[in-house]
Amino acid sequence: MTDTAELLATYEGLRVTDVCDGLDAVGLIDTCTMDWHIRPLWRDTESFAHRIYGVAHTVRFVPTSRVVPRPMPLDEYMAWKSKWYRELAPGPKEPIHDGEIIVIDAAEVGDVGFIGSNNALGWTVAGARGVVSNGGCRDTDELIVERVPVYTARIARGIRPGRLEWDAENVPIACGGVRVYPGDVVVADGDGVIVVPRQHAERVAEIAREIANEDKQGRRSKYERGGIPADETLETLS
Repeated sequence: MTDTAELLATYEGLRVTDVCDGLDAVGLIDTCTMDWHIRPLWRDTESFAHRIYGVAHTVRFVPTSRVVPRPMPLDEYMAWKSKWYRELAPGPKEPIHDGEIIVIDAAEVGDVGFIGSNNALGWTVAGARGVVSNGGCRDTDELIVERVPVYTARIARGIRPGRLEWDAENVPIACGGVRVYPGDVVVADGDGVIVVPRQHAERVAEIAREIANEDKQGRRSKYERGGIPADETLETLS
């Protein structure tokens, strides 16, 4: 299977745990699950709007070694900051396609809120389903209100100028202890983030759907015995 939309359709409704079990079944044990500290910024327990699945659009940033002139008059500072964003730390540079998840290696630099309420919203408007990063995010109140799905290692306050530089895009990166290639399938929910290598994605989805449906069947019987009203989590995946 090579069509991205067709492939992603097989991941609809799958949880991170289902996909993890599918990866175990093909021999990829504990190699594709991102570190536990990369978590969702917000969770929707009614419609699960925070859950995302898509293909990786990778971006890599590196710490800067440039000397930052300071202090500067405000007009010079604003011009310097704008130039840094434009020339040294834009991103993503390449077009964003529907169904992609922006996966960022932010070099785990501390107080850099790479993901913000303006840029992340722009990425989702362009077609991205969400953002995953080993770095930080800022403007978190607005991101939650905007309901932009963000999975990040920390909340931070700083900006990229003076701290990070763009290095490469749509290349293999490391994020949360996992090697991520462009086009790999990324699944994220309240349990964290998992990455499925593209070459295994079809088989993993097939196994994961079978496992998910077995779980739904088992829970359905317990709901019935306990007199618990059925909910959408029990719906069988086709």
